[in-house]
Amino acid sequence: MHPLNPGKWVKSPGGSFAFQIKGPVCRLYDRSELPWPSCNLNWKGKQPSWNRVGKRFVPDMAASRHPSYCVDAVDLWGNTWQQVVTFYYIDFTKEEKYWWTTVKPQNKPYPSQPRV
Repeated sequence: MHPLNPGKWVKSPGGSFAFQIKGPVCRLYDRSELPWPSCNLNWKGKQPSWNRVGKRFVPDMAASRHPSYCVDAVDLWGNTWQQVVTFYYIDFTKEEKYWWTTVKPQNKPYPSQPRV
């Protein structure tokens, strides 16, 4: 189900960086880091109800159609660091998107067993 397997090396589209895939992640959006005061969950003034209701961390809709991975990155000069990268040039199929972003496991019926 993963487009890129752990341990695989991938170059950036411009070729300046190389990424070694560590594993897939679901990129979350932190609603408390939105600009003050309009959307912050901790703000106690009047604000639209959709800003006060709901979870603090929600799946990032911008990255929901593309896979995100935790990677070890290397630049042309040999500097290394770790980060989360979303590969926007890879598109999910409908099934992959559902699998990647769903909270609940997909319910599949067990195949019927012949009775003996």
